[in-house]
Amino acid sequence: MNDVLRTGGKWALAVMIGAAIALYLAEGAAPAAEAEADELAVVWTSGDPDVAHRMALMYTHAAKTQGWFDEVTLIVWGPSQRLVAADGEVREKVLDMQADGITVQACIVCAESYGLTETLRDHGLEVKAMGAPLTGFVKDSAHVLTF
Repeated sequence: MNDVLRTGGKWALAVMIGAAIALYLAEGAAPAAEAEADELAVVWTSGDPDVAHRMALMYTHAAKTQGWFDEVTLIVWGPSQRLVAADGEVREKVLDMQADGITVQACIVCAESYGLTETLRDHGLEVKAMGAPLTGFVKDSAHVLTF
């Protein structure tokens, strides 16, 4: 190290420190802020089947099964509830997601307004007030996506 300091001075020292930090991070150490934010909440409101199949459900399911997040919650809110109730393929995908450890919840206010509360419960969704839980996700620094 003395030879490096003599020939390259401060620049060489900065490069060595940078390399040491890069090696430290590459070996799996992550900054504390990244380690704490390992929860994903997906708010799915769209009643569009293409949005369901090609984005909302696909990404949410992969986020859990690929280990991108430890905890994944899908919140079925608004028009997406009608899609779950009416579309067997969508409903089957939601059931597969639950089987893979994704928490699936539905907003009771919307479910009541559509007359779908019991239908959604019969399909295995937890139907409850979602305003406070969503606020909790936001305040607890979970990653929140909306579709």
